[in-house]
Amino acid sequence: MSLEKVSLFSTKKDFLIFLFFCVFIFTYASLIEYNNYKNLTQFNSNLITATVLKQYTKTKINKKGKIKTYQVLKLKAEKGFSFYTIRKKDFAHSVGKKIDLEIWAGEITFYEYMTSFFSFSKVIQVDENLSLKYNLNSYIDKEHINKDISDIYKALYTATSLPKHLQATFSQLGISHLFAISGFHLGVLSGLLFFLVRMPYTFFQNRYFPYRSYKIDSFLIISFLLLTYLLFLDIPASLLRAYVMLIIGFILYDRGFKIISMMTLLLSGLLIISFAPRLLFSLGFWLSMSGVFYIFLFLIHFKDLSKVWQFILVPIWVYLMMLPLSLFIFETFSIYHPLSILWTSLFTLFYPLSIFLHLFGISNLLDSVILQLLNIASMPSTISLSWTIISSFIILSFLVIYKKSFLMDSLVF
Repeated sequence: MSLEKVSLFSTKKDFLIFLFFCVFIFTYASLIEYNNYKNLTQFNSNLITATVLKQYTKTKINKKGKIKTYQVLKLKAEKGFSFYTIRKKDFAHSVGKKIDLEIWAGEITFYEYMTSFFSFSKVIQVDENLSLKYNLNSYIDKEHINKDISDIYKALYTATSLPKHLQATFSQLGISHLFAISGFHLGVLSGLLFFLVRMPYTFFQNRYFPYRSYKIDSFLIISFLLLTYLLFLDIPASLLRAYVMLIIGFILYDRGFKIISMMTLLLSGLLIISFAPRLLFSLGFWLSMSGVFYIFLFLIHFKDLSKVWQFILVPIWVYLMMLPLSLFIFETFSIYHPLSILWTSLFTLFYPLSIFLHLFGISNLLDSVILQLLNIASMPSTISLSWTIISSFIILSFLVIYKKSFLMDSLVF
């Protein structure tokens, strides 16, 4: 006989106390952000240090009818805000490098500060000391002849932004989520680390500390390794959500609480936004939360299905449920989109295999497979959904939480 899992909050009072705590932290964190904003906009210009996230060439026709070519840079400052600026067309490639620069951001609003903004700037110094991420990207470039393939692996391992043409290709195939590091990748890495840690740990455990729990110790080791990776990637929003849910999930599981519940998801979301208010405006964060929401929705209502059927049906369910949101935001659909269900399942094998191939210097074995995938893209159709339609779908999705009969309605929708 198994013990029944208990709910996290036994009374409304407990939940209100937790909510008050979140509001307090959110208010305090927001005031810190606002103080940083006021310091940035107090004077006409400011000296800052930022890391180059993206760099691409853009061409436009000026008022005199002449063609002007220049570089567009997206940077993230040490204070956490991101912004765009422009440089001359001969500005050296600097993605991954730190730059000291003077920016003119006196006219921006607080909302622009919390999301992103454009500012004219003057580069003072480019730090030529290469970061670990930059060196890893250089290694990946040397491992692959085709630049598109090396760009794909850099997106997978170091969260480097994909070029626009690759973003368009993956959008046509409906697999953009596979090449933007998210909770899905963190889940695969967690499973991989769990099996890699097990053998050396049990070897030493049997000889030196048989009284220790592998469950707890492996979690501490894996969570530390994942946190290191998270910091290395500069804490992407979707990975932060997944990491916090991993920590909360284990704590609840270890204490006998329910893990697969909407309360767990709500708790994770509130905690993340409380400590990082900027994520309130992050599309990637909300899409990541939506994906987990629909996974939990399925597992809650179909918990009696066998693990095999859950493994088969969850990708199909999530694809169908996320499709309206995808169409509303990106407004594109291709005949290859439904195949993303298959690509997602195969990716769970491809991702760890590609890591091992890179570690052993034989990473080009899968290059031909990726090239074939890139060659099957087609022109997508444009499909626009109104606010009325998407609002109705979201309301229907929330109704499914309380009543399973609405589940079929949402599928039909």
